[in-house]
Amino acid sequence: MKKALILQHMDHDHPGRFLDWFAEDGILPVPVRIFDGEAIPSLAGYDFMFVLGGAQDTWQEEQYPYLAEEKAAIREWVWDRAKPYFGVCLGHQLLATALGGEVAMAEEGEIGVFDVALTEEGKSHRLLDGVPSAMPVMQWHHAEVKRIPQSAKILAASQRAAVQSLAIDEHALSTQFHCEFSPQTVAGWRSLPNYVATLERENGPAAYEKLLAQCYPLMPAMDRATRRMWDNFKTASGLLR
Repeated sequence: MKKALILQHMDHDHPGRFLDWFAEDGILPVPVRIFDGEAIPSLAGYDFMFVLGGAQDTWQEEQYPYLAEEKAAIREWVWDRAKPYFGVCLGHQLLATALGGEVAMAEEGEIGVFDVALTEEGKSHRLLDGVPSAMPVMQWHHAEVKRIPQSAKILAASQRAAVQSLAIDEHALSTQFHCEFSPQTVAGWRSLPNYVATLERENGPAAYEKLLAQCYPLMPAMDRATRRMWDNFKTASGLLR
């Protein structure tokens, strides 16, 4: 069985709908709670790196010293080893900064359901083959990639954020949007008062209930699009044959 190194930045966070596909494909997820003091292990024993989102910002290395270690691990994994990498939200931003790009606060954050569109590069890239050219996605971020690293390709954009997806060759893929969020993920926020409070602070009273009503009918299409990304990625990156 192949092993996926999951770098986790917040309690209760997980790869969401990807976990079902890991099980189907014989990939064992091994989470590392780096925010809780767990050290990043030797990379030698892993086949795949999946980096989750988080409330941290990429430039907060003094406050969160583990971010420097994480960037070094990502750089070794993606550039030195050229092994399969998938990052979401903070994992997308860390990929950019680890390889020499720049992340800063966005002029306008995105929390809720927003539309993204594939760039011309994205429409022709193997990693997004068959993915809709425009689609609604789940977002939860205030920072964004301002400058992409050398050799990166921008595969998707939104009206507020020009870099919604990045690719490094065919072995590394990242999304600013939360393609991992599933119906179970969103339903689970009901038992996490801090998540509900954050939504209400950002989007007003009853924000959670409104988001639930908006996103649930869209989840099947989100799942299909993300599944296509995963199927493309796992073969193009060499993770599975």
